[in-house]
Amino acid sequence: MSPHTAGTTAAPQAPSHPATVRTRDWMIVAAAAVLALIALYAVFVDNGNLVSATGGYLHEFSHDGRHLFGAPCH
Repeated sequence: MSPHTAGTTAAPQAPSHPATVRTRDWMIVAAAAVLALIALYAVFVDNGNLVSATGGYLHEFSHDGRHLFGAPCH
């Protein structure tokens, strides 16, 4: 056996514990849900107060989003 091939045939890593994988997946889903709720709040409820510090561009973008989703805003 040459020194170049010694130790390169390591066994593949076993997947993490199933409970750990499930917990990680639920954490990703929860984070996505929180971000979606923040985005929905910013578009439908906020009326531009959240994005007013960024200038008119984000306000107009969220305003157009309200029109796209059919939410009354005028």
